[in-house]
Amino acid sequence: MSPSLDDTSKLKWRCRRGTKELDFLLEGYLMEYYAQANNEEQLLFIDLLTFQDSQLILYLLGDKKSESKDIDQLLKKIKGFKF
Repeated sequence: MSPSLDDTSKLKWRCRRGTKELDFLLEGYLMEYYAQANNEEQLLFIDLLTFQDSQLILYLLGDKKSESKDIDQLLKKIKGFKF
């Protein structure tokens, strides 16, 4: 089931962070991949949005790995988003 426009708007708002780089990566994933992702990946993305900005910076802009293989795969996909 694809997300409704209202759900997407709420998620877009949650993607807005303190840095342009995080905003770009998270919103980029949301706009390009989220609707086609399976339910498990969508839930992982929603979970990822609960992380603190400091964690997301280390995961998405640094080389830190999470404790979850599934989250790491999602992070790799998000990091691969092209400008």
